Amino acid sequence: MILFIIVLLVVGFVAGALARLLMPGRDPMGCLATSLLGIVGSFIGGFLQNLIQYHTAGVHTFHPVGLIGSVIGAWVLLLVLRLTGLEPGRRRY
Repeated sequence: MILFIIVLLVVGFVAGALARLLMPGRDPMGCLATSLLGIVGSFIGGFLQNLIQYHTAGVHTFHPVGLIGSVIGAWVLLLVLRLTGLEPGRRRY
């Protein structure tokens, strides 16, 4: 179980870091936020893949996809966070 959590954090960090590299601009977030961005991006990528492939939006069919789907999902999440102004580390005035 511990090994699964470590692998999840490492893959999440890689996916989040790649998404941050692909998105132009500054992202004031640390390593933990980058890992969480990648992990949540993996689930978003799985949702988008399920929506495109099977034309359904079932919540019970979330599953982690490959690294490419995780990066795409993290990039979409980062875009939404920037558009709404809820990005971590950014002050709202």
